[in-house]
Amino acid sequence: MLNWRDIKNPLHGGAEVVTHEHMKRWVKAGHSCTLFASAFPGCLKEEEIEGYKVVRGGNRYSVYYQAYRHYKENRGNFDLVIDQVNTIPFFTPLYVKDAKIMSFFHQLCREIWFYEMSFPFSLVGYVLEPLYLRLYRKYPSIAVSESTRKDLLRYGIRNVSVIPEGINFEPLKKVGQKEKNSLIYVGRLKKSKRVHHILRALALVTKKIPDAKLYVVGEGDEKYKNYLKKLVKRNNLKNNVKFTGYIDFIERNKLMSRAEAIIVASVKEGWGLIATEANALGTAAIVYDVDGLRDSVRNNVTGLVVEPDPDHLSEAIVGYLQDNELKRRLSKNALEDSRRFDWDKSAMESLRSLQAISG
Repeated sequence: MLNWRDIKNPLHGGAEVVTHEHMKRWVKAGHSCTLFASAFPGCLKEEEIEGYKVVRGGNRYSVYYQAYRHYKENRGNFDLVIDQVNTIPFFTPLYVKDAKIMSFFHQLCREIWFYEMSFPFSLVGYVLEPLYLRLYRKYPSIAVSESTRKDLLRYGIRNVSVIPEGINFEPLKKVGQKEKNSLIYVGRLKKSKRVHHILRALALVTKKIPDAKLYVVGEGDEKYKNYLKKLVKRNNLKNNVKFTGYIDFIERNKLMSRAEAIIVASVKEGWGLIATEANALGTAAIVYDVDGLRDSVRNNVTGLVVEPDPDHLSEAIVGYLQDNELKRRLSKNALEDSRRFDWDKSAMESLRSLQAISG
């Protein structure tokens, strides 16, 4: 597997969680697995993580060339190469000739280019994406949602298996005690996550619910984080917003379980794993109607799916917080629905797809 990060990278996200959960189970099933990923300060060049080998080299940009070099130096040692596409692919069809190839897509970038890259690089990426995707048309692919599968179909990639995501902890037995009018955001602080939309929506919410509170959990781009803090100050939300920074997994889950709803306003997601994890803690999700999030949240069942703008988001939040019956029903449904997500089941499905290719 070629991926730009691994689970120990301080900047790891949902894609790295998915990679880790699958690979450790493939090893348990008797396969030898290697992950090549970028290096980070203080990392080991090589190590074993729960049975699979991790080799690191290069940075965010040079990892693609370093992955190519590593493959060339070890050609003949692999039956199958999985090219995981996070923004930029590893272009394996151009150099992998003695092993089978599979691509692994969480999401296509499209709109994200304009949030995460400056002009003209954003435009270049937007224009080039459909072109380099042509390289993968004849190879089987894995996607994590139906939305991503439909995106791939538009570009001629037709042999796509949708493998559902899972959660790596036991869902609660019942919905716990909630902190009244509390909301939470959990994830990277970056433009494409549109945390600024959540803050603008909160400014509107507090006009009707003055004690509404938002916990912002996570770290990210320092410039964007400073912008968010200025937005809080400008909208007089100092008493309504708490930036927790990074907190450990157990504390994060405790905080998510106490929130009345998790808010996700990303431009695009592969699935929206954080919404599923919040559901497993008895917390409903209020999300934008975009790829990935509309897959992970069932509208008016496990949460609310709204038009992607702060006005609609604020209306949904106010309506939810003021309706005790709605809160009770969606929280209960969310918890029950989360029980169907299991990494063991997901890994069994992905392994079947891999074995069908490698023989």
